[in-house]
Amino acid sequence: MGNMLRYSNIADEIYDMMYRTLGALKGGLAIGTVIVCAIFAAMAGIAAVATITMGLVALPSMLKRNYNKHLAVGCIAAAGGLGILIPPSVTMILYALLAQLSVGKLFAAGMIPGILLAILYCIYIFVRAEMDPVYAPALPQEERPSLKEILISFKALIWPIIIILLVLGTIYGGVCTPTEAAAMGALGTVIAVIIKGNFTWKVLSEASNATLKITCMAMWIVIGGTIFSAIFNALEAQKIMLDLAAGLPGGRWTVFVIFQILYFFLGCFLDPTAIVLICTPIFHPIAAALGFDPIWFATIFIINMQMAYITPPFGYNLFYMRSVVPPDVTMKDIYISVLPFIAIIVICLLIVIMFPQIILWLPNMMIK
Repeated sequence: MGNMLRYSNIADEIYDMMYRTLGALKGGLAIGTVIVCAIFAAMAGIAAVATITMGLVALPSMLKRNYNKHLAVGCIAAAGGLGILIPPSVTMILYALLAQLSVGKLFAAGMIPGILLAILYCIYIFVRAEMDPVYAPALPQEERPSLKEILISFKALIWPIIIILLVLGTIYGGVCTPTEAAAMGALGTVIAVIIKGNFTWKVLSEASNATLKITCMAMWIVIGGTIFSAIFNALEAQKIMLDLAAGLPGGRWTVFVIFQILYFFLGCFLDPTAIVLICTPIFHPIAAALGFDPIWFATIFIINMQMAYITPPFGYNLFYMRSVVPPDVTMKDIYISVLPFIAIIVICLLIVIMFPQIILWLPNMMIK
């Protein structure tokens, strides 16, 4: 589904809608980019598609209109990673398989934190643009569209709504399992590409091959994680770690903080998929034994993986951005650009830790 979306031009159309609707605001193009990435996340489930697509579509538009390069690059790198947190996230599916959790519940748990994080990004961009008028200027008067043009541009939402309903709507409507819903979303995306006139057998072949590679990788991760977990439990290592945790001052919250610190440092050097494989079989059973809600703890982990995607020096989205930025934007510029957004993710983490119902309310309400 995510691979076919690249050929649909849906991102271009949604960005054009945001350009027309929010361009008159200071920072409006960057805010619109965050919203487009959030919508794309709800369709694709992977970070790479939104990051690369918006890097090609939105970045030249913002730089052309004299947006600060750090803001323009940073908002795409950070918002592109929302596909980690907003369902249907592939990372959530891997975690759920390894931890034996409900995929539907984990999807529901990620919705409100994902929207919250996107809102926090938008608030930061708006405040930063208001503080410095030349940082992210509004569109000049001659570029601003009429009300009629703005309203017509909203037709760009038709296909995203259809695809999101085919995936998430069928899951929570009790019509499909997550696997069947994924097939529904893929079918909807293929139909969108056909109707838009972009379908060729080469496109289908390239998307299918890319999907096959991702699927094979995911299955090997599940196999490896299952074997690792079995050996770990057979050696009674979990019991040893629980005994160690019980002896720490501060109880279970000390263990929880240690886990968060480990996630952050692992995120600096490993990709989220590797961290899921390494940490889930070890940390998830310990957290459950210490009394943490499994869905809440899993969502906290996923938010950390969102941060890992943009944490220097090896965050994947940083290198995706390097492939699409102009030559005058260096790797150092990309590193600097994501620092405010890393701080925002930390704030989001603190909020959902302090108020766990932000995560738990929706899954508890939707899935009994």
